[in-house]
Amino acid sequence: MNLATKYMYLYGAGGHSKVITDILNSLDIQVIGMFDDNPPNARFKGMEIRDGIRLMGLGFPELDAPLIISVGNNLRRAELARSIAAIYGTAIHGTAIISAKATVGAGTVILHGAIVQAGTTVGEHVLVNTAASIDHDNTIGDYAHISPHATLCGHVQVGEGTHIGAGAVVIPSIRIGRWCTVGAGAVVIRDIPDFATAVGNPAQVIKVREEPDFSSIYAPLDLSSTSQPLAANDRR
Repeated sequence: MNLATKYMYLYGAGGHSKVITDILNSLDIQVIGMFDDNPPNARFKGMEIRDGIRLMGLGFPELDAPLIISVGNNLRRAELARSIAAIYGTAIHGTAIISAKATVGAGTVILHGAIVQAGTTVGEHVLVNTAASIDHDNTIGDYAHISPHATLCGHVQVGEGTHIGAGAVVIPSIRIGRWCTVGAGAVVIRDIPDFATAVGNPAQVIKVREEPDFSSIYAPLDLSSTSQPLAANDRR
């Protein structure tokens, strides 16, 4: 996100959007529109919730400011990110410590007190939650979620779509596969395969799913030829 950006759209009007709105407001970035596939009847802090892409299809507007997907579910976030042709911003709270030698992908949200150390690459549309600690030379795949107070030591690899539970600890040089679930408070001392669920201290794999059905993750839509930019006077 360009640091000069003063406006942002959010997709998702649940509790996660409240947290992201607070972060953006603290950075003097104004949320000028919100979308949701199941819009609440009530307004969100005085803002009308606009229909999401599932309701509008190819009529979804070309946005005139960056978008953040404010949805906590990793698979749903991936689906939306691959469906909506938009410029994606980031939201990084001012209390987070991000090394100048770390890389943070588009659409990623980093909450209060989180730490990302040098040499780490955080992918796109990742959620790094409150006070999570990601040490040096980690690789965090797209759509992952690092929960509050989780600790990842150096040279850890976290695959696409994986959820690391609250307070979990991962020792150095561990590889955690794609679309895994690591339980809250787990202590991971061995590699975890793709699609596995691991819990406990030390963490044990309790099940490995078949590869999830990703058929709901659409190919990106080309909205430019089917919709018009959202004009300033159309902002809700």
